Order: sequence, then structure tokens, then C-alpha cells
Amino acid sequence: GGYCSGDTVSGQVLLELASPLPLRGLRLEAAGRARVAWTESSGAVPGAGTWGMALRAPGPGPRREAEVRYLDIRQNLLRDPPEGEENLILLDGRHEFPFSFQLPQEPLVTSFTGKYGSIQYYVKAILERPAAPDQSVQTELQVISHIDVSSPALLTPVLRSQEKMVGCWFFTSGPVSLSAKIERKGYCNGEAIPIYAEIENCSSRLIVPKAAIFQTQTYLASGKTKTFRQMVANVRGNHIASGSTDTWNGKTLKIPPVSPSILDCCIIRVEYSLAVYVHIPGAKKLMIEMPLVIGTIPCIGFSSRNSSITSQFSMDMSWLALTMPEHPEAPPNYADVVSEEEFSRHIPAYPPPIDCEEPLCCPVFAYIQEFRFQPPPLYSEIDPHPTDVEEIQPVSFML
Repeated sequence: GGYCSGDTVSGQVLLELASPLPLRGLRLEAAGRARVAWTESSGAVPGAGTWGMALRAPGPGPRREAEVRYLDIRQNLLRDPPEGEENLILLDGRHEFPFSFQLPQEPLVTSFTGKYGSIQYYVKAILERPAAPDQSVQTELQVISHIDVSSPALLTPVLRSQEKMVGCWFFTSGPVSLSAKIERKGYCNGEAIPIYAEIENCSSRLIVPKAAIFQTQTYLASGKTKTFRQMVANVRGNHIASGSTDTWNGKTLKIPPVSPSILDCCIIRVEYSLAVYVHIPGAKKLMIEMPLVIGTIPCIGFSSRNSSITSQFSMDMSWLALTMPEHPEAPPNYADVVSEEEFSRHIPAYPPPIDCEEPLCCPVFAYIQEFRFQPPPLYSEIDPHPTDVEEIQPVSFML
């Protein structure tokens, strides 16, 4: 769980006193910012060494820093002191100071902690006393910028193919070709990505196909870019001998608990990709990468049903020669569905039914055309069993 833009954050500050205490103020601060910082490695100075060679300067290089603020709220939780007095005296015991504020309506960036930067939100209570240093306590807020993987841009299939000639100079042993496809671009934590691939080994070497999910963190500061890349999940296939071919008919790779994709911050980006690659002994590996978007709202559609249907049949690799559309075609308008009465008025009666005991002379899917005028089943995009989500999360402080 977490807060989204426009949500109300409410809680209370708890103050327990063993004896009466004079106070100048008790204020609340809510802040959120993205920070980036790293130190460049020392660079070489050309021509500074002996015989004009480059000389590496000792010590670290310049420091790169950047910051962007997303939230800045301040509230005074202490009532004004009595007239004629500078301080307010609280008696011993337990005191509660409730607070409530609303997050900005404009989109907020998801909380994140990475290698060279972070995006953090917090609420802090500051106690001001007349003859002592200020005391403060804070708690972190988890903010989520939701990404719906059911959006059309994330439902588009992604496919790649590549070939590599194995050998050195004119002593080549043959090519290794790799083609891979995923059903959509967007997934959520915990989902299993079915991978469809075909690996053909025409070389003289034993190869091993693999797949992995990579997270790429990109940081920007002072016109410079720093990148950190790590593998978060992987799966391994079977060895492929020389002259053999292997096919992945929906080999699954489960997404572990990772941060959602962050694409709307100007100094921090978190991106994901699915890499399918072939390890070739004695040669550079053959790799293709397909972009992934890790969202927060699962896909509710026909993809799960299509996956189950696809898994029942061996995959036809003819899609590798086709060009996939950039945007899926819109479904037909239900108002255009032809009624059975109109259909019987213009079209002759159906031919006699086919005897199911006789072998079919053509593929099964050829007979689905008879039912193209039947209306589709009713469906609803409203979840009949919604999950209760706690809108307001109290934040408690102890001083």
C-alpha cells in the first residue's frame, strides 16, 4: 500500500511529559524530493606525464548533485500561548495533536532508493523549547504513481530476432539465429512472463539459451549521466547441440518484488528489459532485448485466456516474418452485429452439419467462420469482489 497524488494523509503527534514543560512551538513538516549524488572518478590529464603520456590526477573527481522537490507542507500544531505570555506550558501527562493534509493533485513520483539517488517522502514533527535544542522525529511516507498495464501501449506484443556468425576471420563454423517474442509490454510484480523463442544452432559449438530481466537505473546531474544496471531474475534453457533447434513455447520467467518503472522523473529513471541471449563458448554471446514496463495495476482482459489457449498448441513461428501493428485493432461495434432474422433473409440456410466422427479435411479453426454473426458474451470491467483499500493511514509520533 501507499499514498497517491490527491490522497489525504492524517495522523497524530503523541507527546508524553513527566512534568510541566514550557514550549515555544510544535510544528509539522511534510516534504518529498528526489536527490541524486555521485563522485566522478579522477580523470587523466593528457601530456602531463613523462614523454607526453597521460597522468592520472590523485584523489576523487568532481561531485555531481541534483535535487527536485515534489512536496513541501508546513503546519503549526500548537495553539497560541495565553495573552501576555511568550510560551505555552503543557502539564504532565499524555497529549495528542491530530493533523491532516492533502497531497498535491499533480502526479507524484513513486518512492525509490537506488545506487546513486533516491525519491523519498516523509512527515516530521519538530518540538521547539525556549531553553533547549529542538527535538524532532519523522516517519517515511510511501508514495506510488500507478501504472495500468491494461493501457493499449502496454498490451502491444514485442518481438525481436538476430543472427550471429560464429568463427574467426574466414574460419567460420556457421550462424546462430535467435528469435523471441512476448505477448505484451507491461507486467506487474509476481506475474510470470511467457517467453516464445526459437534458437537455431548451425555452428559447430554447443550453445546454451538463457533469459533474464534487467533493471537499469539512470541518474542525471550537472549535465552528466550515471547508469547502474543489475539482473533481477533469470531462467536457463537446455543445451543445443550443433545442427539442432530449440523452441520455447511459453517458457515462464517470474517477476520478483521490484520497484515499479519510474519514467516521469527528470533526474532518476528506472527501466526494465527482458533479455533473451545465447551463450556461445569462445565467442561473444548473442543477445536481444525487449522493453518491459513494471506497473502497479494488473492487466484485466483476455491475455490470461489467450495464454491458456496458446499453451495447448505448439507455437507457429511464422509470426517472425510478420510485422506486428503498432496499436491493436479496435473491436467491432456491437450495434453492427447482424441478427439471425436478417441473416436468414439474405443468406441461404446453413449446410448440413459435419459428422464429427469423420476426420477433418482442414484445420479446426476453419469452421469457426460459421459463428461470426453470433454476439459476443456479456462482460463487465467492474470487479464484483473489490478489495478494500485503506484510504487513510495514520502516522504516529512519540517524543
